[in-house]
Parts: sequence; structure tokens; C-alpha cells
Amino acid sequence: MWTSGAHFSDIGEIICRTDADLPKHKGLTGFIVDMKAPGVEIRPLRQMTGGASFNEVFFTEVRVRDDHRLGDVNNGWNVALTTLMNERAAIGGGSGGDSVLTRVFGMVRHYGLDKDLIVRNKLADLVIRYRVASYNNQRALDKIRSGQTPGPEMSIAKMALTDNQLRLGAFLSEVLGPRLQADTGEWGTYAWNQLVLGTPGLRIAGGSDEVMRNIVGERVLGLPKDTGIDSKSSFRDLQK
Repeated sequence: MWTSGAHFSDIGEIICRTDADLPKHKGLTGFIVDMKAPGVEIRPLRQMTGGASFNEVFFTEVRVRDDHRLGDVNNGWNVALTTLMNERAAIGGGSGGDSVLTRVFGMVRHYGLDKDLIVRNKLADLVIRYRVASYNNQRALDKIRSGQTPGPEMSIAKMALTDNQLRLGAFLSEVLGPRLQADTGEWGTYAWNQLVLGTPGLRIAGGSDEVMRNIVGERVLGLPKDTGIDSKSSFRDLQK
């Protein structure tokens, strides 16, 4: 579920359970899989934007050669973490917002709202939030350039992007009103529809908001893990 761009992809990454006698995070192995292989079924999920960028992917008796393995056998959790952190770096890395805010400024000026004190105050709040996010992104990019694997700071970046985009969507909805939903051809109105309708999907993409908060809580703030999470018993025993 939620495999972005699978219907355009030639290859994908799959994390498989390869040893049920190991704890749940240790009995996994990563592979590269041919998305055109027999048994791979991709079903695009229609979104409220009208597009379909997410997909369900089903694997039925799909066989993958061992030379398509990523890393060592049963070390797939580290492969998954590396992939996820880089995905969050790609998603959250755009949270600086300079290009989108430039367009927002142009829209506000076009409708003569640049002198409205309430609008200016809300715009200033957005600028501050996007700028703070960009500083966090810079810290993460410096870490990547030094050869380190992106860490929990990318979870912060991903949450910041989602929150900023939701706030931006609320601002646009308030300023544009019905013009956001009715395509009249008027400049700078309906084009924002895709951002407003597409942003809720960011709360899932690259890891849900709840997962991101758990990562930050445990790995940044040092809070205890959720009770009831068994990371020592074998996966087979967890299924009983």
C-alpha cells in the first residue's frame, strides 16, 4: 500500500520475512524486484486530487534471484531504515518553501492583499516556519555530505513539511475561498487546488505523522518506547 510511482517504475525494493525464528526486526531481507515480473500486480489508488500517485502492489508467487539481494540475509531492517531516512530526506528536503512562498507572495499582491495586516501577519508566520525547517534541513544535508546516514532529524523535516503545507493550504483556502475550487480561468486561483487537496497525503508518505512522532520521541527526546512492543521474541511466537 502507498507505493509512490509504482505504476511508472521498472524496479522496486521489497523487504521480505526470511527467518521467522528471529525477532521481528532481525529476520528481514531486502531485495530489488522487477516490477514487470510475473505475479507483480500494481493497482493505482485514485486520490481526491483526481490523480493517482500512490499504488497498492501485490506479489503472487514472485521469485527474486539472490543476486538481487540488498545487503546481508536477515539485515533487511537496516536496508529499510536507510531507504526510509533517504526518502524522508527527499520529502522533507523541500520544506524550505522559497519557491512556493514566492508564488504565494505574487498571488497576494495580485489580489491587492499585500497591505492587509492580518494577511501579512499570517504570511510572516508561514515564512518563519518554512525558514526554521530549512535550517533543520541544512543540518541534515551536512550530515549526509560527511558520509553519515540521515537520522531522526529527517523525521523532524518530514513533519515540518507536512505541517507547513497544511498551514499553507489553510491560508490559501481562507484567502481564495470558492475561487480555489471553481476553475473560472482566473489567474492564481484554481492552480492551488492540487496543493490543498494533495497535502493530506503527506501525512502518510514516507511514514505517517504518528510514526514520525514516535521516532522523535524515542530517539531525540529519549522517551520510553510504547509498552507492549516485543522486540526480543521470535516473529513466529508473536503470531501465536
